[in-house]
Amino acid sequence: MNDDDPSDDTDIAIERRLADLREDHKDLDDAIRALEDRFQPDMLQIARLKRKKLALKDEIGRLEDLLTPDIIA
Repeated sequence: MNDDDPSDDTDIAIERRLADLREDHKDLDDAIRALEDRFQPDMLQIARLKRKKLALKDEIGRLEDLLTPDIIA
């Protein structure tokens, strides 16, 4: 492994960001589940959290694509 390769630093930064986003995604999932379990769930708040969760999922996918090398078969 070449220590001068700037993509190594970039990959590490992306992986850290991915870990943060995955944790946020899980936290939102837990929050949504807790709101849904209430006697009278706040459907507007649940919808907002679900939209935010979907945006996080899209960002996670985009970053994962950056880490996956393009292989032409």
